[in-house]
Amino acid sequence: MFRHPENGVELWIKREDELHPVVSGNKFRKLKYNIIEAKGRNQDTLLTFGGAFSNHIAATAAASKMNGLQSIGIIRGDELGENLKETLSQNQTLKFASESGMRLEFISRKDYRKKNDDEFISHFKQKFGRFYHIPEGGTNALAVKGCEEILTPQDKKFNVVTSSLGTGGTFAGLANSAFPHQKLMGFPALRGDFLKAELTHWTKKENWKLCQDFHFGGYAKVNAELIDFINRFYKTYKIPLDPIYTGKMVYGLFELIEQGYFAQGSKIIAIHTGGLQGVYGVNKKLKEKGMNELHF
Repeated sequence: MFRHPENGVELWIKREDELHPVVSGNKFRKLKYNIIEAKGRNQDTLLTFGGAFSNHIAATAAASKMNGLQSIGIIRGDELGENLKETLSQNQTLKFASESGMRLEFISRKDYRKKNDDEFISHFKQKFGRFYHIPEGGTNALAVKGCEEILTPQDKKFNVVTSSLGTGGTFAGLANSAFPHQKLMGFPALRGDFLKAELTHWTKKENWKLCQDFHFGGYAKVNAELIDFINRFYKTYKIPLDPIYTGKMVYGLFELIEQGYFAQGSKIIAIHTGGLQGVYGVNKKLKEKGMNELHF
């Protein structure tokens, strides 16, 4: 817990990243009811979409294996499939997914843009047979239902709830289940205003706002300042943060607290949504650029 010495604002971290050693954070929540639904439909295969370092791909592969299901990952970037052995030797996320039994199917970035088209998805049914489809990032109605379970009665003492956003499913679940006195702040990892429309699809609540000043240039964009902050945060609090989602949110919260954005004595709970498996890939890119790496 961090408490500002002047305005008394408290910041607590809810460690959803510790839910499970492999399927951590919001991915555990999002997959929970989807797997129950798949089994209820007698489906034995999950198919989903993701990038080469996707937390969702790794989590789906692991959760499928634990539940006795097959899994197929449609991966953005057909060039990655040209030499699969080399790709797996250089990419821990895809290596883990493959070793967890996931069948990897690499497609072009152009085709990947069709990931939400029913006709395009039907193409894979012809190729792979029956499967239960989970969208990129895992967000659907059942995922939102799972994320509604993040907040518990013990969290009622907080008046501000914050979370990072990718596809918006986690944040929508939080909005649906928040207590009446709580206000939500979302920190998008992507640039643009499209998330507002997406959120209104998954929640009818109006107890939230988006803080779009801390995306550091967009999805997966980082700089030395962010990396140094995450390393200092870990050294001080022994809590690892990923630089794609939670790290940016916590950076933003410290900035806003220092600026006096929150009312005096506010109690903030920030949801740690996991994503730490992707740190290896980030460190690899940082090393290539000659930048400091993350040290946990």
